[in-house]
Amino acid sequence: MSARSDLIPLQPGDRAPNLVLDAITQDGKIALDDFRGQKPVLVGLFRGLHCAFCRRHIAAQARLDPELREKGVESLTVVNTPIERARLYFRYHPMPNLLAASDPERASHRAFGLPNLEFTQNETNWPYKVSIGAAKDMLVDMPSELPRPMDPFAATEILNKRDNYEVTEADEQMMATGHGQLIGQFLLDRQGIVRWSFTEVPEGGRYMFGAPNPQELMSAVSQVAQ
Repeated sequence: MSARSDLIPLQPGDRAPNLVLDAITQDGKIALDDFRGQKPVLVGLFRGLHCAFCRRHIAAQARLDPELREKGVESLTVVNTPIERARLYFRYHPMPNLLAASDPERASHRAFGLPNLEFTQNETNWPYKVSIGAAKDMLVDMPSELPRPMDPFAATEILNKRDNYEVTEADEQMMATGHGQLIGQFLLDRQGIVRWSFTEVPEGGRYMFGAPNPQELMSAVSQVAQ
């Protein structure tokens, strides 16, 4: 599938679309419109649980949840993983109060303007295409978990072993179409307007596999919570 070259992430001031997704950690559906007029919400749009980096981003967002709730802000995690596979994962890796939804089609990522990066042999047109060589040059530096800065493919192998994560057929199906899905977090106010964001899109991949500064995020949260 060719990468769409018309996707641009939503920016502060943009109105977020409504999403209706299958809930993972509770029954029924979750809709962004459920929060409009009620409370701000931090929406984390991640790759599937097959992504070792995303598993860590999800855990980091979950750890912030008590502080977010204290300020009256909800937190929603969206993963590109089929519902049953996602429910099984969170059953064995519970995160208190985690509100999560499944989006195997990545409709939410497209709606928020996050491109699905296409890997090529030698062509790079960031953030829509990247050559394998350029991707390998995006070294991941995680001193607490990796022996040295490593290319993301080698780092993934090590992190999956650390996590005892076994890639299933459901994971492989998601990876076949969304291995290069770029991710992001968007803070929406009570009216559903984006007030802050952090994505992997800017500056030619400088923020790939990275996470927002917690202090910067909480400063934005304090402003929307007023």
